[in-house]
Amino acid sequence: MAKQIVKFNNSANPDFIRTLRTNVNKYFMDNNLSKYGNMNMYLKTAFMISVYFIPLLFLITGNVSSTGVMYLLWFIMGCGMAGIGLSIMHDANHGAYSKNRKVNAFFGWIVNFLGAYHINWIIQHNVLHHSFTNIEGHDEDISKPVMRFSPNQPPQKKYKYQAYYAPFFYGLLNIYWLLAKDIDQVSRYGKRNLLKAQNRTFKSAFAEILFYKISYIFLTLVLPIIVLDIPWGHILLGFLMMQFVSGMILSLIFQAAHVLEETEFFVQDEDGCVENNFAIHQLKTTSNFANDNKLFSWLIGGLNFQVEHHLFPNICHVHYRAISKIVKKTAKEYGVPYNSHKTYYEALRSHFSLLNKLGRDLPLKPAA
Repeated sequence: MAKQIVKFNNSANPDFIRTLRTNVNKYFMDNNLSKYGNMNMYLKTAFMISVYFIPLLFLITGNVSSTGVMYLLWFIMGCGMAGIGLSIMHDANHGAYSKNRKVNAFFGWIVNFLGAYHINWIIQHNVLHHSFTNIEGHDEDISKPVMRFSPNQPPQKKYKYQAYYAPFFYGLLNIYWLLAKDIDQVSRYGKRNLLKAQNRTFKSAFAEILFYKISYIFLTLVLPIIVLDIPWGHILLGFLMMQFVSGMILSLIFQAAHVLEETEFFVQDEDGCVENNFAIHQLKTTSNFANDNKLFSWLIGGLNFQVEHHLFPNICHVHYRAISKIVKKTAKEYGVPYNSHKTYYEALRSHFSLLNKLGRDLPLKPAA
């Protein structure tokens, strides 16, 4: 059965988003800047691709001197894998990397070299997560059967210790994505007619998934087993370590932006409505972190500026630091919340504190 359409309350504080867009557009016009990637973005692209593909080249050509070096290469690849996802593919699939659609399509498609399927990623992230952030039954990022991410989900005994086992499941993200998630998603998205907007049918998407998965496994696992003079068990363990490292990085970056004590979670009323307009909804369900840490921000694709990203997903992340000052100022003028943690550690502490409260069904806010 098709899910109910979500309706935002566009009559609530409509001047906020109009003023904000005007202010942000003025910044780009006054400084004669493109909203797309710049030289900083191109250098980052070369760096992240090198971090992933150079170690892979060593592994598939047999130029590895020892088991220890092999494990190091897998670890570096795991970091590069996350880096490509956070810094390159993410912008490209939002159409923010370049004004050239073919360039965006290419760098968005590169996620297939990481074991995922780009069409499913676009649907889950762009369509479902960005459109329905923290809305129960619509945002798949908070719908995980092994964990309780929202107070609107029923408590169960199995969630009691989720704050402790969460990191393990976060590390399994990429392995699950590689082996099962894309198959599950394409089946559900086909039934909900979400593939049509991506010019895919269930059969064509399923065929692409099989082709990409088989090619990826052959390139990154089978080929190293064939060419390396190292026991296959070590190679398999290194491959799994790469997946675990990448999954952990990706999960902890995205979870630190939405599943926090200060962010809000919503359900629709009987008419399918939520209480805020779209822009204010994004501000209430999203938080920034570590905005003063320039190196950290560079490495994670500016996703510590999640507020700016959710308000302006079509602007390349290299501009988020500059426009964050505009967003924060405008939000203050209109009395709209602007959530932010000074450090990444504070954001993670808030995330795991919320997981603990949700798992034990404790009050989320202190009593008045």
